Amino acid sequence: MENFTVRPTTPEDWEKVRELRLRMLADTPRAYLETLEGAYALPDEEWMARGARGETEFGTSLVAEDRYGRWLGGMGGFRPDEVVGPLLVGVFVDPSVRGRAHGVADALLDGIEAWALTLGDALTLHVHEENPRAIAFYERRGFVADGVRIPYPLVEGEWELQMVKRLRG
Repeated sequence: MENFTVRPTTPEDWEKVRELRLRMLADTPRAYLETLEGAYALPDEEWMARGARGETEFGTSLVAEDRYGRWLGGMGGFRPDEVVGPLLVGVFVDPSVRGRAHGVADALLDGIEAWALTLGDALTLHVHEENPRAIAFYERRGFVADGVRIPYPLVEGEWELQMVKRLRG
């Protein structure tokens, strides 16, 4: 098991935020609502703003970092409004540390769930319907598909499933 810590990102992390996002998009292009080409074209200011998402009033961005400073993965969350409640977004774990034995995905999700509890009673996510590995992880963690399907905006005819986990109540 790799030693790592989970922490929020900061504006000073912007270069690592960029590097992680590019790794995410190269590894699993259908898991995100952004293309690799689009991400490469973003200015430094956008990456600085994304780094600042670590701790905002209605959002968070967490990373798992090993003792050498290498980012092993990340997850984010934001609450667009009170009706929707907290959403889990931007989930990625490096292939070298995937799987329950490493604990990276679980530690990151624990942090997101703790954040979500400050804003609501449930945590919602959208996952591409052709991502069985992610769906299995979410189900293991107590998320349930609620029957809502959302058009995947980057490819016509593809869908995302909405999954929800009750955090209390």
